Amino acid sequence: MNYPSIFNDVVGPVMRGPSSSHCAASLRIARICHDLLGGRISSIEIDFDPEGSLATTHKDQGSDMGLFGGFLGWEAHDERLVDSEMHLRGAGISYSIRIIELENKHPNAYQITLTNPWETHKVVAISTGGGMIEVVEIDGAKVSLAGDRFMTLVYSDSSGQVMDYLKQAGDWDSLEVLEGTSSMVLLTAQAPLDAILKEELSQIEGVKRIKEIRPVLPVLSSKNTRVPFITVEEMLAYNADKNLSLWELAVKYESQRGNISEDEVMRKMDEIRKILKNAVETGLRGTHFEDRILGPQSVKFKSLMEQKKLMDGDILNRIIMYVSAIMEVKSSMGVIVAAPTAGSCGAMPGAVLGVADSLGLSEEETVKALLIAGLIGVFIAAHSTFAAEVGGCQAECGSGATMAAAALVYLGGGNLQQSLSAASMALQSSLGMICDPIGNRVEAPCLNRNVMAASNSLSCANMALADYDHLIPLDEVIETMYVVGKSIPNTLRCTNLGGLSITKTAKEIKQKLATKQFFKSC
Repeated sequence: MNYPSIFNDVVGPVMRGPSSSHCAASLRIARICHDLLGGRISSIEIDFDPEGSLATTHKDQGSDMGLFGGFLGWEAHDERLVDSEMHLRGAGISYSIRIIELENKHPNAYQITLTNPWETHKVVAISTGGGMIEVVEIDGAKVSLAGDRFMTLVYSDSSGQVMDYLKQAGDWDSLEVLEGTSSMVLLTAQAPLDAILKEELSQIEGVKRIKEIRPVLPVLSSKNTRVPFITVEEMLAYNADKNLSLWELAVKYESQRGNISEDEVMRKMDEIRKILKNAVETGLRGTHFEDRILGPQSVKFKSLMEQKKLMDGDILNRIIMYVSAIMEVKSSMGVIVAAPTAGSCGAMPGAVLGVADSLGLSEEETVKALLIAGLIGVFIAAHSTFAAEVGGCQAECGSGATMAAAALVYLGGGNLQQSLSAASMALQSSLGMICDPIGNRVEAPCLNRNVMAASNSLSCANMALADYDHLIPLDEVIETMYVVGKSIPNTLRCTNLGGLSITKTAKEIKQKLATKQFFKSC
């Protein structure tokens, strides 16, 4: 089983762009393509299936931007991303995009063919939500790679000899022969191939090329990856004789999952906290970006709140302000954290930071709350999805509300059971939410739904603190969310083909945006 990491799958990546499923995931896929050709790419052919989400959203929701940056070897937070197409052309790399029927029918499937004067390679990969990916095919050979290890591909006519040599040379995470359009040996490990070993490999008769592909995720996996629990039920059993708090269980989980120290887990989350805090402060100073629908609305909200001209509700109003600020930074290509996704990046962080600041709590307490949110997200990632293309907005904002609710209970002085109760109620309240962005942008109704998700988390946290009965265990609600998501029509799962996306006004907005882009490019 693939065990999610808090920092890989839930609270991350640190990125720019409107959508983690589109921007960050596509960049990671393209980074792997970049390494496959050693950074020497001449031309690229990108294919999307007409029935998938990407056929209608790849340009406006940032897939193209992410791909272009990844082909150049950039990180997901690179400040040049908004101009990545210009930089790609400046590097002398040509590209084409086709909408054709693909064998892979995942809604977020990428089929990419890369060439240079010496070689051609084909990669098929999918975006699985929140910036996570899976490479499912390389040069016609079936694989399952998440970008969480160092990978080496040895193209050879003598795969047997290569296998014999590598078996004696080291203890690898995995080692297998792949048969596609070429015969190759795939090796995965915790570190790059030793230079001397690589040289010896190249001397084996029949070895044509050796390709080294770097990890694209911050926390590595290994063949020995283990976790103390992977469901809420298992967590409660694990904790029966330990009486650990929820944040301590989160630290235990991530430390064992990533083979890192508990201090390192805390340090990593504190780095995330700082990025989130900076996003709030940046948003409240006012953001500017031409290609978006909504302007910097949080600035006026802050002014009115400080003048006491809004209806009373200090904590809720602060949450609304923080959620709005983070979302506005995202829409202006600033640096945010997909938590759990870019489309829902405001809900959980805005709620947690808003409550912590309202209550005057310490940075350490905020870090602990974020860890709790991350652990709840692990259960969702393991047994459902964060991808709106798969499960609708319940998978994004619904998950954000669920994660936040558990964290807010902790900030409010509640116990572990109350946190789980709040999370269950928040997700129950989110079932069936559709994803129908206006103007094919991840701005509206995304902002409203992030605010609603954060408000939901606050309500459910207070209900749990008052010992309201959630009835259905969180594990069962997570399973239900996945089932419900699969029943939501394709037109209402981030395809721009239904709901608010196809209203008269939304079509007019989309046309205005397209015209603006046309004149900008002329």
